[in-house]
Amino acid sequence: MTYFERLHPWCIIRPLPNLQRLIVARCRRRNDAESHVQILRRLTPNVSYEVVFDITPDEPPQSPYPSEKQEESASLPDTGKDGQVFFKNY
Repeated sequence: MTYFERLHPWCIIRPLPNLQRLIVARCRRRNDAESHVQILRRLTPNVSYEVVFDITPDEPPQSPYPSEKQEESASLPDTGKDGQVFFKNY
């Protein structure tokens, strides 16, 4: 998501066949987007438009724990009498 897209999260989309969509415009405020849609509907009454809020994440969520390399012996699993697996932390 670019900086411009972050600043303009309200999108005016035109639904297309096969669940596709075309972003017609981006706005900072919902009120601006809705008034823009009113104008578009007057100019092209046979085309449908929708206002949506774009919540596309920038990056996939990361683990809150830092990635640390542990010794191999510390990560080998042990099994109990009933077959449960547990890890020893040294």
